[in-house]
Amino acid sequence: MVDFQSKPHYGYEDLLRIMELLRAPGGCPWDREQTHESLRRNFLEESCEVVEAIDRGDRAALCEELGDALLQVVFHAQLEKEQGGFTMDDVVDGICKKLVYRHPHVFGSAEVSSTAEELDRWEALKRREKGQHSAADAVDAVAKTLPALWRAEKMQSKAAKAGFDWPDGSAVLDKLDEEAGELRRAAQDPSLPIDAPHGVKEEVGDVLFIAAKTAQRFGVDPEEALHAGCEKFARRFRYVEEHAAAPLDELSAQDKLALWKQAKQAGS
Repeated sequence: MVDFQSKPHYGYEDLLRIMELLRAPGGCPWDREQTHESLRRNFLEESCEVVEAIDRGDRAALCEELGDALLQVVFHAQLEKEQGGFTMDDVVDGICKKLVYRHPHVFGSAEVSSTAEELDRWEALKRREKGQHSAADAVDAVAKTLPALWRAEKMQSKAAKAGFDWPDGSAVLDKLDEEAGELRRAAQDPSLPIDAPHGVKEEVGDVLFIAAKTAQRFGVDPEEALHAGCEKFARRFRYVEEHAAAPLDELSAQDKLALWKQAKQAGS
């Protein structure tokens, strides 16, 4: 048994100590086997569960899920400490210094007149801090592991801030129509392989990218919009299935379309 005293209430230092003990000889076999790579998916899943608790407005769940997410941070820091890399103190020191540096209007003498000006200053300081010398550097730096719609929206946003943008929302919608037309032509060309240049795969990517741009232009989160679309589809599909006179694969296309229109009219 490890040298540890149970308490009625634990604090931050206790969490670090528990993590050390779990990884130490005589600790938990599973925890001792983990690496940064093996924990990668856990980190993503825990982050998603935090977001789900926020979406549900469940404070108790949010408290618990934030603890699970914090555990992932502490776990990765402990792995680095054991390897002579960095420690949790280094992690905390780094974020504190970053917050102070990026808020000169709070911790220094700079002044800002609006939230927009504050965000512009934040972006400029971030680029300087990360050694980004051009707008292209900033676009390239958008994390490749982001959900694709968020990555596309963020890249478009950084390009727009550099002045590379359509003149208005109507022009973006025209571009969306153009890309949809190119996709239709690719899909209707039986001689064109899906993976070929200008094939269906590439054109689908172009349509999704400009759809994300449309969202960015009109101030819509593309991931939230698509999730809402998924929920709407699920409601309408359930309506169709529940009101069908026969299994869906036995219905005609016209019957299924009629049921879908009913679902829309019913507010599903």
